[in-house]
Amino acid sequence: MTKIIDGTEVAAAIREDLSAGIDTLAEAGEHPTLATVLMSDDPASETYVSMKQDDCEEVGIEAIDIEIDPEASASELYGTIDELNADESVDGVLVQMPVPDHVDKRAVLRRIDPAKDVDGFHPENVGRLVAGDARFKPCTPHGIQKLLAHVGVETAGAEAVIVGRSEIVGKPMANLLIQRSPDGNATTTVCHSQTADLAAKTRRADILIAAAGVPELIDGSMLRSGAVVIDVGINRVDANNEKGYELVGDVEFETATEKASAITPVPGGVGPMTRAMLLYNTVKATSQERGVAVELP
Repeated sequence: MTKIIDGTEVAAAIREDLSAGIDTLAEAGEHPTLATVLMSDDPASETYVSMKQDDCEEVGIEAIDIEIDPEASASELYGTIDELNADESVDGVLVQMPVPDHVDKRAVLRRIDPAKDVDGFHPENVGRLVAGDARFKPCTPHGIQKLLAHVGVETAGAEAVIVGRSEIVGKPMANLLIQRSPDGNATTTVCHSQTADLAAKTRRADILIAAAGVPELIDGSMLRSGAVVIDVGINRVDANNEKGYELVGDVEFETATEKASAITPVPGGVGPMTRAMLLYNTVKATSQERGVAVELP
């Protein structure tokens, strides 16, 4: 029977385990603080920021929520980031993406102090990840590593196939899986929109990570029997229900469960882990900046 990997449960355990580190910091007079900056009126972004704020409150992280008019100039956003970088009481800075078209996304990422870049997307932090000396692992790939460990997946020597090459998931995930580390050492293939015969590649996978952003791109016929499937996709598709839509992943769940040994659901799989690892990175940033050693889960 296919095991359904409950990301909500694993994320809750990580949040609980983080409490010990937060208590250690509090005993030293330090209190982790995360600043989120939203420059968008996109409902999904607003909801996601609100959920992050709730997560912070749950574990005892101070949350600062800053909203900037999407019509404001890019310089206003840059100035806000500069102020947060200079504020010694702020340990982590996160600018919620996407930003408006008139704002250079790469300039935003470069602007954040690398020591406060809890998303792990500053070029310096990306370079450290590739070099095998990560300051912060990006939240979604790190959360996927935690899910694989939770179900006892041995990555060393495994054939891992990633579908998607984004800077947020695909590229850092590939780098983490090939690292010489206990949760790496996999033989890793990255597929994308230009990959020829995608199904031939995915059928080789012991571990399949779907992060293409295409609804139900991968079905059971494209899987090796016994594969572990991590579905990162969250896609809204029309449905005949009260909402008029439903959320589906990049994997066709029903047929995939006929082949996979374990699979993450959508929702309730990778999403909660991404938020939990943001808290993890915030606590780690506080520990590093304040010089107080903490035990991280």
